[in-house]
Amino acid sequence: MGLGRSIVLGIAGNQAVTNFVTKHGMKLGAKRFIAGETLQEAAEIVKELNKKGLLVTLDHVGESVSTKQEAIDATNEAIKILEIIDKEKLNSNLSVKLTQLGLGLDPEFSYENMDRLVKVAKELNNFVRIDIEDSTVTQITIDIFKKLFEKYGKKHIGLVLQSYLYRTEKDMIEMGKLGANIRMVKGAYKEPKEVAFPKKQDVDNNYIKMVKLHMQKGNYIAVATHDEKIIQEVKRYVKENHISNDKFEFQMLYGVRNGLQRELVKEGYKVRIYTPYGKHWYPYFSRRIAERPANAFFILKSMFKS
Repeated sequence: MGLGRSIVLGIAGNQAVTNFVTKHGMKLGAKRFIAGETLQEAAEIVKELNKKGLLVTLDHVGESVSTKQEAIDATNEAIKILEIIDKEKLNSNLSVKLTQLGLGLDPEFSYENMDRLVKVAKELNNFVRIDIEDSTVTQITIDIFKKLFEKYGKKHIGLVLQSYLYRTEKDMIEMGKLGANIRMVKGAYKEPKEVAFPKKQDVDNNYIKMVKLHMQKGNYIAVATHDEKIIQEVKRYVKENHISNDKFEFQMLYGVRNGLQRELVKEGYKVRIYTPYGKHWYPYFSRRIAERPANAFFILKSMFKS
């Protein structure tokens, strides 16, 4: 797993590859997984997904910013997302990364941008989830989340946790006591074995363990996976423990496993599609492939199966 991720991320980091894919990637098939480069293009995609009974979380993709003005611009774009959701009555919420809002420049500055954003979400009766990033910023991300959670509550702010980190069980217990709304993911960044499980089976086992741990406390969780074994285990667990479908949702990536998405909706489950857009989509796209070798297979398979 570690070798495959290293190879993919190494190739993705090559400037010549980056330039080529950025220039031609949308024509070569990336648009299947990226909802356009503009907010209006993404809004049209959301409308189509909503018609199919799918919920959405929009993400204006981007990486760490290098200036405060870039962070302010990213914050303003996120606010525009909330405003267009409200204006066009889209069934969508918002996902953001703190590094886009200036975390690498000044944590307090990124908190102020995030506070401004969640304030708008509250005014428009919407919800913002903070995406988790690499392990070097996990603690500060959680610290900022807790500060915002205390101010705005679980109705307007949520967090992501990663099952490949050793620390996640401790974090999940803490989030369970708070009653936080959590999205559970496996993990998409290259991490050393000192902080993350190196074996896929351990990551998968911890994923299921964390989902059950949060559900046992009666808390809401977003089960973000395309792994059918995990999905089937969650379905079995909620049925055996009489957990209603309004206490959790499945989440999948835009353009991946469309047939499975429709199948789960038909079965009465809530399914939310993580829908990225923006000009700086390539790093996001690369991590999705690097996250697990199976993701490359899912993406290729999705090109031929709807």
